[in-house]
Amino acid sequence: MSFLNIFISKIIHKFNYLEIIGLRNRPQYEGEIDRYSYQSKYFDFDIKSEDKVLDVGNGAYPFPLATMLVDLYTEKTRHRSETLKTDGKLFKVADINHLPFEDKSFDFVYCSHVLEHVDDPHRACEELIRVGRRGYVEVPSFLTDALFAWAKGMHKWYIIRIADRLVFFEYDPRLVDGVRNPYWEKSIFSKKHHPLQDVFFDNMDIFNNGMIWNDYFNHTVFYLDGRVEQINHTIQDFQVDKA
Repeated sequence: MSFLNIFISKIIHKFNYLEIIGLRNRPQYEGEIDRYSYQSKYFDFDIKSEDKVLDVGNGAYPFPLATMLVDLYTEKTRHRSETLKTDGKLFKVADINHLPFEDKSFDFVYCSHVLEHVDDPHRACEELIRVGRRGYVEVPSFLTDALFAWAKGMHKWYIIRIADRLVFFEYDPRLVDGVRNPYWEKSIFSKKHHPLQDVFFDNMDIFNNGMIWNDYFNHTVFYLDGRVEQINHTIQDFQVDKA
């Protein structure tokens, strides 16, 4: 950084929240290399060393506590531009709709940034519940999809969490386009520091919807044709499995 840039920076820093964009390189943020680094700030996974842990749809960000990984794709697709990573863990090619495991065969099931892509949310959610005793699900918020304007052609649903329920809304042609402007994405991924990077990476619990579940979670789906479908569980549904 030149003397002039340093001098300007010192002047600017006298005024709160003011910065000349592009004067300094961006820092390394939590969440750029892996998702666990920010998720563990907001959630206690409470996973024991002997637990069997399944990561469904690991993609380029395998869950570090997983003992088994599954993903539908081994190559890059329109849903994943990054190379598949397994970190030397056991791996199977599998569809979230038909997981090749016995009922309640895993102590914990992790599924991050997958459910927004699926064709049948109920089927996918029920498979996670079927094979796991506990788990974690995470999806991007509508805020993220809209600002990055990258959902079109990739995401079928925007999803919110209410208590122990995931609520799926089928995208319509306008909402899936997002803001139709690349400024947010270019600012976030710029090699130079931009204040919006701090806004994004310091608030990952708002830009993503995460939820720890025990035994089960409920889910509701709103379709564009006006249909509303929901699945409601109670703990009694799973008492036989726990016995």
